[in-house]
Amino acid sequence: MPIKTLITSKGASTVRFLLPLLLLILPGIGLASGRGENHLILTDHWVGFTAIAIFVVAYLLVMAEEFTHLRKSKPVILAAGLIWAIVAWYYQQHGLTHAAEAAVRHNLLEYAELMLFLLVAMTYINAMDERNVFEKLRSWLVAKGFGFRQLFWITGVLAFFISPIADNLTTALLMCAVVLAVGGSNNKFVLLACINIVVAANAGGAFSPFGDITTLMVWQKNITTAQGTVDFFEFFNLFVPSVVNWLVPAVIMTFAVPNEKPEGGGENVEMKRGAKRIIVLFLATIITAVSFHNFIHLPPVVGMLTGLAYLQFFGFYLKKTYHKELITTNGDASTELEHDGQMGDPIAFDVFNKIARAEWDTLLFFYGVVLCVGGLGFIGYLALASDVMYTQWGVTMGLSPAMSATPANVAVGVLSAIVDNIPVMFAVLTMMPDMSEGQWLLATLAAGVGGSMLSIGSAAGVALMGQARGKYTFFGHMKWMPVIALGYVASIFTHIWINSHLF
Repeated sequence: MPIKTLITSKGASTVRFLLPLLLLILPGIGLASGRGENHLILTDHWVGFTAIAIFVVAYLLVMAEEFTHLRKSKPVILAAGLIWAIVAWYYQQHGLTHAAEAAVRHNLLEYAELMLFLLVAMTYINAMDERNVFEKLRSWLVAKGFGFRQLFWITGVLAFFISPIADNLTTALLMCAVVLAVGGSNNKFVLLACINIVVAANAGGAFSPFGDITTLMVWQKNITTAQGTVDFFEFFNLFVPSVVNWLVPAVIMTFAVPNEKPEGGGENVEMKRGAKRIIVLFLATIITAVSFHNFIHLPPVVGMLTGLAYLQFFGFYLKKTYHKELITTNGDASTELEHDGQMGDPIAFDVFNKIARAEWDTLLFFYGVVLCVGGLGFIGYLALASDVMYTQWGVTMGLSPAMSATPANVAVGVLSAIVDNIPVMFAVLTMMPDMSEGQWLLATLAAGVGGSMLSIGSAAGVALMGQARGKYTFFGHMKWMPVIALGYVASIFTHIWINSHLF
């Protein structure tokens, strides 16, 4: 089955509810303090309470998307506008006309950088999909006739190593297509393989800035600690913890995979003209983005947009070399027929069609999340959450200063499984607690892999519940949650152990 939508909606489960986070925030309302004469304290004011209520209602609507079929971007975009409108109106009543405007512009700049970065990545993925790159890999795996246990490990390994480049959602959809093609009516294999794919894809995406939105957010934030800047190559310190996160549950689950062989083979699929060159251009685009950021200190999005030009010029080349012959029918009508010079050759290529296929609901949902969380931060709630999580918890537990942020960062992963890693990670970045490089990487790891504990905790899990409907389910995944949680805990201890010099 072809993968037509690689960046799909996270559906009803992008976020479940924000109450766990609010429970951390609300008890500390009385601790609010001023942050300058141009910043009003609204955490214990009706404006703050109204903003929280709007935010919660919006997220409840997102949660109910599966039942209402209301796209998740709509309620959060509306909530973002209402929250900032109320805040801006109140500030204007107190003579601070431009304070809210300046804060919104700052949030918009952060969103624009991330949105354009993701748009380029989505465009390349869509281009590779249209050229049958992913279908070719799927058909090859199906045709090989591997056993269920072999396929369990092959799809897991591929999910882990493809997701750092193609992102965890795209990778999960591709591997799930393989599993469904060979699994047939063996629901037990499909369930276990899908769980393995979700865990592997999320783990693989955690050690690469390109593998997950949360790692991309941390990388683009250009965080500086006492040990230095958390740059592109620093994320690879999470490789071993990510491997542990996936291997621990995979090794345990493999004993439950049926030791059988699937029946039938797969249909051979050929890639279209230019497919391999588009893969090379995508790698060149990644190199350009990293080089722009590391060597000439430009935002990575500038490098990504430069790489989009590579694809645009190559698309122009494909059009110019698109051979057709004109056949005249009845002397007055003409029809264009494709000249089949070789398998899959040549099909007109339009880069803007690939841009149009980007999942705009996801991109606009991201806008709503950034501005909603930014609004709550401007009101003062994130400062309170930061004080509770990153200061009080560590002191209460008697931890050393270097490890005081550990409980909060571990909680980030748990909240990511319940709420969603995007608003949780953006909240942490807005709080900007004073942490070491090791702690920032721990927060990144936790947010990236924590969502694997529930099927609704990550985009990969949500997408697979739709793709393997009835075979990969919430409760089927939940049965293995203790094993996945064991991998989560093991990855945290591994990170603290092997990267102790970063704390």
